[in-house]
Amino acid sequence: MEHVEAVVIGAGQAGLATAHALMEAGLRPVVLEASERAAGSWPHYYDSLTLFSPARFSTLPGMPFGGDPDRYPHRDEVVAYLDRYAARLQADLRTGRRVIAVRADGDGFTVELEGGRKLRTGAVVAASGSFGRPHRPDLPGLETFAGQVLHAADYRSPTPFTGQRVVVVGAGNSAVQIAAELAREARTSLATRAPVAFARQHLLGRDLHFWLTRTGLDAAPLSRFLRTPPAPPVLDDGRYRAALGTGAPDRRTMFTRLTGDRVTWADGTTEQLDTLILATGYRPHLPYLAGLDGALDPAGHPRHRGGASPAHPGLAFAGLEWQRSLSSNTLRGVGRDAARTARRLAAHLARS
Repeated sequence: MEHVEAVVIGAGQAGLATAHALMEAGLRPVVLEASERAAGSWPHYYDSLTLFSPARFSTLPGMPFGGDPDRYPHRDEVVAYLDRYAARLQADLRTGRRVIAVRADGDGFTVELEGGRKLRTGAVVAASGSFGRPHRPDLPGLETFAGQVLHAADYRSPTPFTGQRVVVVGAGNSAVQIAAELAREARTSLATRAPVAFARQHLLGRDLHFWLTRTGLDAAPLSRFLRTPPAPPVLDDGRYRAALGTGAPDRRTMFTRLTGDRVTWADGTTEQLDTLILATGYRPHLPYLAGLDGALDPAGHPRHRGGASPAHPGLAFAGLEWQRSLSSNTLRGVGRDAARTARRLAAHLARS
C-alpha cells in the first residue's frame, strides 16, 4: 500500500485549485482523475457554451487566463486553460485512476482504486461529482414519454433538432441559452414554473462580476445564512430577453403532463412533441464515500460545513454549489474555498 500525505479526488477546476492550495500549504497531494485528462466536465458541455463571467474574473489561483481579459471565454478555451494549468501545476496528477471507495483507517483513510490499488492517507478532498449526476425531475408522464428525452448534459448543438418541436425545461442560464440557440433550427418553447428572472450583464459600464468582486459579495460566506440557496438569475446583455420577447423561443408555464408523444399545457391544450430537454441542473455524485459513515446524508449529498466534514476531520469537499459563497463552484471562486480547506487540512495533519 502506498502512503501519501493527501489525496485529491478529481482533476477538474475544483481538484486543480485544491492541489495548488495544498502545495502552497507545504503538502504533497496526489490527484486522482478517473478520465484521461485534467479538465473535469468542461469537454462534455454543449458546443456553443461561453462563460457568463469575463476572463479576468474566471481564473484559478496563480495563473491568468490570457488574452483579452474582458472577453467571455468559449468552452474550448476553458478546456485549454485547464490543460495548461494542470501542466504548470507540476502536481502528482494521475489520470485513468478511478476511485471506488474511501474507508476510514485509524486516524486516516484508505483510498481504493479500480483495479485493486490502494493508497493510505491522512487527508482526502472530494473534488469530483458536482456535475456527475444530471438531475431528472419527477415530471408527470416523463418515464413513459414516447419522444426523445435528453438532459442538457447530452446536448451539443441544434443541428440534430432541425424542424422538430422541442421543449426545454428550466429557467437558468443554460436553459435559456440552449433554448435560444435551438429556436433558430426548431420550434422551441422554454417551460418554467415562473417567469425567467434576468440580471443585467453590465451595470454602469462594468460587467456584473466587477461589482460582485468590488463589493465583496462574490466571496461572502452566505451559505451559513441560507436554508435554501436562491436560484441564480439569468445573466443577460439583452439578447436573451429580446429572444423571449419575440417568441423565439416562447416561454410557457410548465406543462401538466406528458402522454405518449404529446404534451399537455397548463391551459389544457395538447400538442405533439418530438424532444424534451431537461436543463434542470445536477446533483452531487460521490458513490465512493457511501461506505464512510457520516460523510453523506441519506440522499447521497455531502454533509459539510463550508466544505469541511463534521464527521471526519481529514475529509473535505471542493467545488460544491453554495459551499460557502455564490461563487464556490465557479472558476473564479473555487480557489478561495480551496485555500481555506488547505489551511485546515495542513493544521489537522500537523496535529495527527
